[in-house]
Amino acid sequence: MKKTSVLSPKEKKRRRVFTIITILVAIPLLFPLYWIVISSLKGDAEIFQRIPTFLPNKVVLEPYITQLTDPATLVALRNSCIIAVGSTVVSMILAVPCAYGLSRFRFKGKKAMLLTFLVTQMLPSSLILTPLYLIYSRIGLLNTYLAPILSTATLSIPFVVLMLRPIFSGIPKELEEAAMIDGCGRFRAFTHIILPITKNGTVTGLAFSFIYAWNDLMYSITFNTQESLRPLTTRVYNFLTLYGTKWNYIMAYGVILALPVLILFIVLQKYIVQGLVSGSVKG
Repeated sequence: MKKTSVLSPKEKKRRRVFTIITILVAIPLLFPLYWIVISSLKGDAEIFQRIPTFLPNKVVLEPYITQLTDPATLVALRNSCIIAVGSTVVSMILAVPCAYGLSRFRFKGKKAMLLTFLVTQMLPSSLILTPLYLIYSRIGLLNTYLAPILSTATLSIPFVVLMLRPIFSGIPKELEEAAMIDGCGRFRAFTHIILPITKNGTVTGLAFSFIYAWNDLMYSITFNTQESLRPLTTRVYNFLTLYGTKWNYIMAYGVILALPVLILFIVLQKYIVQGLVSGSVKG
């Protein structure tokens, strides 16, 4: 039989305090999301009535139907998927081997490279906007999917490297050495032994890379002037002109924009939490 631990009165009081603090912090953070969803399901008259309602009197789905049947929205959704998936692939292909190399090998400039990755996380994204624009204009990447894909990858790669390096460092080298003694090459040992062990961290890096790219507005609106290449985030600017004060339509679009990220987090929640914890305690 399992022994159930009995909490002391002091420990119970401490847990109650932490629970209350968590709820108080969560309410102002989650209430805007709740209000967006509720407002998207209301009719125009209910939205503008003097006394607000916290639940719709009548659920209205017309804003969602209008958005999901709008060809421009579907094109923007396709563009968001292409940019987010492309950026995630580029980020993981470059960041995972880089993090592994920084954890396993010694070479000159290693500390400087880690410091560079750390500094890039502190700098504003707008700082590299002009240099990237000049580079892309010279090599012909403006008004292409590659421009926002590569640009958003520059944001996620340092984060993934800094997160995965301590996880790789926490894996005993003897595992790889034993595999190589049995005839397994380093690359095969990396793909068949190391990567499965670090699955939680790798999935976490993949999720954050996708979110970085999905939420991008600045790079996409700067490097792509053609509406047919712009993602969902850039269409928000057009909404005040298209819909005026039809806030339910604008809120419905916000829900559609946020839904893939929420689904991704819910599906990968276990891996993300364990990956972040592993990256913070190892190394």
